[in-house]
Amino acid sequence: MDAPAIKKKLGLKDRYAAMTRGLAWDTTYQPMDKVFPFDKYEGIKIHDWDKWEDPFRLTMDAYWKYQGEKEKKLYAVIEAFAQNNGQLGISDARYVNALKIFFQAVTPLEYHSHRGFAHVGRHFTGAGARVAAQMQSIDELRHCQTETHALSHYNKYFNGLHQAPHMFDRVWYLSVPKSFFEDASTAGPFEFLTAVSFSFEYVLTNLLFVPFMSGAAHNGDMSTVTFGFSAQSDESRHMTLGIECIRFMLEQDPANVPIVQKWIDKWFWRGYRLLTIVGMMQDYMLPKRVMSWKEAWEMYAEENGGALFRDLARYGIREPKGWKEACAGKDHITHQAWSGFYNYAAVAPFHTWIPKEDELNWLSEKYPDTFDKYYRPRFEHFHAQQQQGKRFYNKTLPMLCTICQVPMFFTEPGDPTKICYRESDYHGDKYHFCSDGCKEIFDDEPEKYSQAWLPVHQIYQGNCFPEGTDPTVEGFDPLAAVMDYYDLKVGRTLKVRKTRRTLPPGVVKQPKETRHERRCPQTLRLSRPRSAGELSRTAALHRLGRPPDVCLTGLPAAAAGHPVRRAGPGRAARRLRRTPRLCQDRLGPGRVVQVRSALDA
Repeated sequence: MDAPAIKKKLGLKDRYAAMTRGLAWDTTYQPMDKVFPFDKYEGIKIHDWDKWEDPFRLTMDAYWKYQGEKEKKLYAVIEAFAQNNGQLGISDARYVNALKIFFQAVTPLEYHSHRGFAHVGRHFTGAGARVAAQMQSIDELRHCQTETHALSHYNKYFNGLHQAPHMFDRVWYLSVPKSFFEDASTAGPFEFLTAVSFSFEYVLTNLLFVPFMSGAAHNGDMSTVTFGFSAQSDESRHMTLGIECIRFMLEQDPANVPIVQKWIDKWFWRGYRLLTIVGMMQDYMLPKRVMSWKEAWEMYAEENGGALFRDLARYGIREPKGWKEACAGKDHITHQAWSGFYNYAAVAPFHTWIPKEDELNWLSEKYPDTFDKYYRPRFEHFHAQQQQGKRFYNKTLPMLCTICQVPMFFTEPGDPTKICYRESDYHGDKYHFCSDGCKEIFDDEPEKYSQAWLPVHQIYQGNCFPEGTDPTVEGFDPLAAVMDYYDLKVGRTLKVRKTRRTLPPGVVKQPKETRHERRCPQTLRLSRPRSAGELSRTAALHRLGRPPDVCLTGLPAAAAGHPVRRAGPGRAARRLRRTPRLCQDRLGPGRVVQVRSALDA
């Protein structure tokens, strides 16, 4: 009798081939060109899809296992941050304004990227490219969810972190990131990968995730740090996809080189303009700074990016057309952006301020050739006006660049005293641009960019007012109407949220300003198996797993996961216990008010 044949276990390479290319087939009912039409109309010539290589050789089963392990660690840190009132440990409340911009501008981009890669994963003829794009699509959706979960804790205590998707679609300055990804998503699949996977992920993403996340750590925000570096581990695969896509196109046919070079020129400049906001956050919105935008640019763009383009030179690829201008702008763009947002802070859901003296000195040290000469006098003038009660707000609307949609506050190359202005005519209309790079992008595809949705134009046309608004009524305030359209309240950036928070029968709701811990000494009673004894507040909370250092002045107003029951006057001692469904304890005289979490609602 013959011995049963034992199937040989596949190696990593063979397993990857079986789980990707082995699942593909050639269509018979319809020709392949009709099933996958989008990867040909851009002019890119592909002769052999099997030449596509994924260095990670990641299959779907291994992907879920790998990501599941990361999820467990990530949410353990997020939960610990929430339970220990981590929002009290940040360096300064000003730091939360950086989180607001991140949540409003970056997190929705993750979702747009998810949709874009899902689309690309359908329209590539090659199975290897389709699988890689689909995995990145899942990555981007995960990033959107984890960033939302990590920052939702701040939404319980700070205004301006609500309705990020609503603001992303409407608020004027958020059209900058929105237009970037809408531009990429409406391009072909190869241009989309060049825009997102190469120009943004490979060349520029380290400028977003590494310095800013390090700054979050220095400012005590471990929740943001954790999701940032959890996402950064995925970015290594995304960067690999970007460089693999570029090399694959360049190696397939020499005719692809000029097309790819044009895309690199375009999307490098668009990504550089988008990261202006990130540089502003890094230089001005972190109370404890790690490095300046100039230092980050020199490290992650000039050194790493310069080496990349020297490597691609063997394919005939040169540096992007705006590379030298971008390297010269590292001394200026963050200061110009902060000045602009300081002017228009009245219509933004975050605060701006004049840096303190030590912060101005830090900027002078980091930008020795430009800050004291061009920008410090401006900030000192703003500060003097503010001290006189004349804090400056610009109540007009700025001219926007048609391409990047950033207000026109950038200066001429080589002359920081003169605003850069370019224009083009198309079908009898005049279009404005902040740089030569943006003008060249428009001139190459005017039929696309002439349709740009510019917030300032839409406001002047009356398209950014709440439904039913009548601009002709006496005393109409257009600025107030636009703020209502954005859902921003003057002096408060949050509507009263209706939640299912209910109080026990007979308990009167206390005024908001009195909802804090009682500062008079309290005695907690803790039931034990044999006898009940009295413990001090610190000792009792220590038994519950709360660190005693947060109890120096009394119980926190929101001791997440640890509601406390105390004995009422003349009543027997009640049992001190933990109830996961309850998230807050409010100690009133002789009673406990228990409130459910807003997330439970």
